[in-house]
Amino acid sequence: MTSPPTPHLFDPEIQQALDLAGIFVFAISGALLAVRKNLDVFGMVVLAEATGLGGGVIRDLIIGAVPPAAFTNLGYFLTPLLAAGLVFFLHPQVERITRAVMVVDAAGLGLFCVTGTTKAHAYHLDLTASATLGVVSAVGGGVIRDVLAQEVPSLLRWDRDLYAVPAMVGAAIVALLFHFHAFTGVGGGIAALVTFVMRLLAMRYGWHGPRAWRRRSARAEVAQEI
Repeated sequence: MTSPPTPHLFDPEIQQALDLAGIFVFAISGALLAVRKNLDVFGMVVLAEATGLGGGVIRDLIIGAVPPAAFTNLGYFLTPLLAAGLVFFLHPQVERITRAVMVVDAAGLGLFCVTGTTKAHAYHLDLTASATLGVVSAVGGGVIRDVLAQEVPSLLRWDRDLYAVPAMVGAAIVALLFHFHAFTGVGGGIAALVTFVMRLLAMRYGWHGPRAWRRRSARAEVAQEI
């Protein structure tokens, strides 16, 4: 049984280059966390690979696109290794440009939520499931990274800038375009841009998700326990 064709936002060669760039930046974040956790070079490689490829692997396994693209495209597998090697030797310099890395990470977030949604839809999932897997493609690697490093996943922490929400918006836009039979490369690019801009604004203005309604302050909770 042949795999259904997946719509591309750009020319396939350009799309692959953008995919590899996104994987590289995601992998950088995994390798940097390994350095902060004082892990050895193997730990750095594991976190880099998991962060760069984890979301796409989960998506492909769920939709039945096996073996996952990460295991059939050597470039996908080698790119996190390159990122881990760079961080291994130059982590102080990479840490100094973390802000720039986060900007490129935001671009990767926008690209992956769109391409993940389009690929899931190409495998005949309904629009809600397709959008969900688009978000998984974009943020799944980061969740795996944090779990392996024994940290609360960043996207679940109220004190971190919005991350999953921009990806949800971008994936929802793509799903709506499919619903109205209006998906094009331009529309997908706009969805990716919206995600990118939302993430940058969240970083710039410190946007956080709301916590439980009328939640008591931590100080009050501590006082009551005492």
